[in-house]
Amino acid sequence: MVSFRRAYFFLYNLLQFCGHTWILSNTIARFLMFGKDALVDTFYSVGLVMSLCQLLSILELFHIADGIEKARLFPRFIQVVEKNLLLLMVIMWEEIQSKPVVCLQLFLWNIMDLLRYPHELMCLMQKPSITMLWTRYTLWIPVYILSAATEGVTVYQALPYVDTKAPESSSLNSTVSSRPHPPCALKFYLPVLALGASVTVWQLLKERRHHLHKWNKKMKKK
Repeated sequence: MVSFRRAYFFLYNLLQFCGHTWILSNTIARFLMFGKDALVDTFYSVGLVMSLCQLLSILELFHIADGIEKARLFPRFIQVVEKNLLLLMVIMWEEIQSKPVVCLQLFLWNIMDLLRYPHELMCLMQKPSITMLWTRYTLWIPVYILSAATEGVTVYQALPYVDTKAPESSSLNSTVSSRPHPPCALKFYLPVLALGASVTVWQLLKERRHHLHKWNKKMKKK
């Protein structure tokens, strides 16, 4: 049973690593071939694979809860919810998909995941290294901060398009008018994103300190 769980977790991380490697390679190759023109339709070329990878990332919450993966549940929950909600918003409104900020967002997400999944694979193969450990828990934090800031920019740029799609107040009956207005919900999401990102960074710093301290103790014993 233990070996089956280990094999499953290895295949999951390998699948995510291959998926994000393909997305990043495709994004970079398109930018080198077409320049700034590639930014417009990046989502059209990699959006499906990115959506599948982010949908699969929901399983990571069950991995942590079940003990297969040793990580803090709350920061991972915030990260998974942030990505899937923003990706759903981008899928819903085609006007946002061609924004350059969406290309930057996908790029940062892939960098984050390609810092994490290879480290998980090396740990499962019992071949961890201090270089990969330091990269995973140190570089990941500034990349996450940039990603959270980019998410805020994406939501902010989406507000005018949501306003134009919202029905006029004169056409709303009393029942519909009592429902939350989409632009208001997005504006409320921005401070929630800032608060969630701040808590996540604090948790990630604690996680980094824990893992580096654990590695130092392991090296001293040797």
